[in-house]
Amino acid sequence: MAAGAWVMTNTTRTKLLNGTFDIDSDTYKMALFLSTSDLGAASTDFASVTNEVGTTNTGYSAGGKAITLTLSGTTTVKVDIDTDPVWTAGSAGLTARFACIYEVGGDVVCYCLLDSSPADVSVTEGNTLTVAAHTDGVFTLA
Repeated sequence: MAAGAWVMTNTTRTKLLNGTFDIDSDTYKMALFLSTSDLGAASTDFASVTNEVGTTNTGYSAGGKAITLTLSGTTTVKVDIDTDPVWTAGSAGLTARFACIYEVGGDVVCYCLLDSSPADVSVTEGNTLTVAAHTDGVFTLA
């Protein structure tokens, strides 16, 4: 089972170009969502996305984990995650379908299916779920 590619929302490119998203200075997080979420290309405001993973005995905290996005390259610029976030499942286990990167207090930048089938990804108590960017990064600007 492999994670799907990261997908920008319909407004991400414009927000990168007009400075709404500043990869170097804004604060970003990665959050996890259930299969019943409405997360998709039309998602804009993070607070409006439905069905984030629950927090009761799952090992997940509302809003997800802080991440640092990095830039590398010159003519082709790769946006990547500095350190991949890891969640350790609590007694109820941890199940998610999507991961999403968003600007804290703002909008969704991109999202991916955690399993490209698509299927839920589940881990049992004490086991970890790591969401890693592709070796080519989250996305590139060329």
